[in-house]
Amino acid sequence: MSELLYYDLKDAVGVAPGLAIQVSRELGRRIVSGSIAENSLIDDETKLSERYGVSKSVIREAIKLLVAKGLLDVRRGSGTRVRARANWMLLDDDVLAWHQSVTPSPRFLRQLMDMRLMIEPKAASWAAQFGSTEAHLEIKIAQERMEFEQNSIEDFAVADALFHRAILRAANNEFLVSLEGVIFSALLASIKLTNSDPRKNVSSIQFHRAVMTAILERDAVAAENEMLAHLDDTTARLSAVVKGFDTR
Repeated sequence: MSELLYYDLKDAVGVAPGLAIQVSRELGRRIVSGSIAENSLIDDETKLSERYGVSKSVIREAIKLLVAKGLLDVRRGSGTRVRARANWMLLDDDVLAWHQSVTPSPRFLRQLMDMRLMIEPKAASWAAQFGSTEAHLEIKIAQERMEFEQNSIEDFAVADALFHRAILRAANNEFLVSLEGVIFSALLASIKLTNSDPRKNVSSIQFHRAVMTAILERDAVAAENEMLAHLDDTTARLSAVVKGFDTR
């Protein structure tokens, strides 16, 4: 799955990004991938300006964007250094998107699944209890779209992501909605590894259908349990294909 697909799911539409954003994204990808290592110095303004064919003011603006995301630290007299990963704003949409451009580490995948296990079962329960008729309809539409797109890898992934987004929104908690990027990142990263063959989509659909049925029947306990069963299945499939996934 691609970085652009993540941005599409986040409804990041509008005019093309300016030069500073483009440069920040290129540097951000290199930092996230480890091409520019943590605690290392990046090139100075002059070299970056020449490399990307932009003015120094554009470079400075790009650096500011990455500083705001916790990736870089600028110190007068000692240059601009990549900060340790522990300082990165990992929930930032750009940082999550840039992870889609690299092969995810087992540790990163494990941590994303931990977040899903913490968030989504309760979100399903609340969606069953508090979701409006319109919100439940969105879940149903997304699930039906998954069934329709089951023979496509990318289209199925989009439908899958929309299904989980609909549940977060049906839970009627704006803080949960703000975390949907984590769910998108986890879904796209895991589907790329576990559903490389469209035929595997069929087994995933049954779990989503069970979650949807419990929510539409407003059975909060069943909705939570069915979501746990779905995430347990995802965890098992990741464990089977990602060496070191279960090692924290």
